[in-house]
Amino acid sequence: MTIQKRLFLDIRSSANGIAWHHRLDERQEAVALAIAQSHGVPDLVARILAGRGVGLETVTQFMAPTIRDLLPDPLTLTGMERAAARIVEAILRRERVAIFGDYDVDGASSSALMKRYLDHFGVSSEIYIPDRIFEGYGPNPDAMRDLVERGAKLIVTVDCGTNSAVSIDAASEAGAHVVVLDHHQQGGPLPNAVATVNPNREDDLSGQGHLCAAGVVFLTLVQVSRVLRDEHGLEGPKLMEMLDLVALATICDVVPLVGVNRAFVVKGLEQLRKLQNPGLAALAKHARIGEPINGFHLGFLLGPRINAGGRIGDAALGSRLLSTEDPVEAEEIAATLDRLNQERQALEQIMLAQAKAEADAELMGKVGPAVLVTASEEWHPGIVGLLASRLKDHARRPAFAIAFNKNGMGTGSGRSIAGFDLGLLVRKALEAGLLAKGGGHAMAAGITVEKAKLGELRAFFEENSASAISRLRAEDSLSIDAALSSEGATLSLMDILEKAGPFGQGHVSPVLVLPRHKIARVMEVGTGHLRVDLESLSGGRLEAIAFRAIGSPLGDFLIGNRDRQVHLAGGLSVNHWNGSRKVQFRISDAALEAKALR
Repeated sequence: MTIQKRLFLDIRSSANGIAWHHRLDERQEAVALAIAQSHGVPDLVARILAGRGVGLETVTQFMAPTIRDLLPDPLTLTGMERAAARIVEAILRRERVAIFGDYDVDGASSSALMKRYLDHFGVSSEIYIPDRIFEGYGPNPDAMRDLVERGAKLIVTVDCGTNSAVSIDAASEAGAHVVVLDHHQQGGPLPNAVATVNPNREDDLSGQGHLCAAGVVFLTLVQVSRVLRDEHGLEGPKLMEMLDLVALATICDVVPLVGVNRAFVVKGLEQLRKLQNPGLAALAKHARIGEPINGFHLGFLLGPRINAGGRIGDAALGSRLLSTEDPVEAEEIAATLDRLNQERQALEQIMLAQAKAEADAELMGKVGPAVLVTASEEWHPGIVGLLASRLKDHARRPAFAIAFNKNGMGTGSGRSIAGFDLGLLVRKALEAGLLAKGGGHAMAAGITVEKAKLGELRAFFEENSASAISRLRAEDSLSIDAALSSEGATLSLMDILEKAGPFGQGHVSPVLVLPRHKIARVMEVGTGHLRVDLESLSGGRLEAIAFRAIGSPLGDFLIGNRDRQVHLAGGLSVNHWNGSRKVQFRISDAALEAKALR
């Protein structure tokens, strides 16, 4: 039976063209009331907890997650015992170890985590990160053989390897053992490694599929430490002091913030704020973070800078930054990554303008394609994923961006909307012979396609997605947790609200509404952002920001309704400036009062 969603403030079409609905149903409303009464938390926070499935009995533990309470037994992961035993053997024998990682933040963090652990015991190790453009994702036979030739007796793949049977066979034939520590979906037979630890392999029953690769590596090192201590009397490094790397990877890989992942982020942020990792300290300085580091900083300031190396520079820079103990080297690498990130931003702006122009031409005056596909021979293949994400938000439908080379072969990336499995669509296109390579999961996918087949691919996407996308777009709405006034947006509320986080994938950020607030002032700040001063009916004032709003329907609405009372949807944050803290509202949507539309 379909439950009819209740409209919030009777908003059927907002500035972004969507309806607003209550997130909580009647049962959750009752749970929220019980939480507020039993635990003494503000009604607004109680509603946020209830709307995310937190029960009355679990509130206390949820608001103060600990590693002790939430860390699963590492041995529940299939293959863990053999993986830990082989790493222990390498440590005891002082064997040379190679760490083969991915070129994103999770790969860099996982690689640095493993190297820092081995360094504690004086074990010789090296990190190898493949080039995104020339080598692609995951192990390749030539690189694996080279690592063995350079003396590696054990190769540990992190954030990759599950679907690299041929490459792992090459390493084995060259004389090295391989341990795979990964979290990606299994797409075929498992490799012939000493062990493959992956909570998403088909025969794993641990229930830890929400872990990122760094989380898997951390669990592995917990088991390694246990064996070294209990069987050999050796003490490993303090793993809790490495949780800053796990938190960074967990946020940047956008894995669900449930179970132990919440504890990883909460405790990892506590460790990160101490800035004991030279690389993270240097990068935070270059990112000009002048306040206690939070999840936003990881996902939007530190993560993009680490990724910049893999996108348009040296893919190994991120792992080198996170694993070094030398402040001078850390400063040099951080400065390079900051510069590369600025170059990436400049490239992205140019490419995004071109992509949006192509997209708007497709969408103008008609419904437009169900799946938006944009392409160019002038685009950098390392940035197409960012383009796809922006286009998906811009057009409210799945989107691909493809960079073609001079030989007519395109590297593309796609992002989806909630409810549509983009990875499945790509696999179907691959089976139909329209792609040279393709894979992914529900929300993101990567493809390699010949330019000559682009038209067929667009038609295939339309035929296989039009009805589903049309239905999803028709049902698109904004789920509202609660309403509050500008006077209620206090620092004390923010302190309690922070304990209900961290928010992100699987634990969505609260969406709040400021009803009937006057837009007192609107001005452009930064690159395409709008600063908005809001005033309540009782005279309360609140500063707000609408990111990347210039030229968007939301931006046009805010500018066009200056001095009018409107409803505003968004989230709360704390703005730090010159040693002071101030609550700020981040606007994500807005609407006129329903009666004003009649």
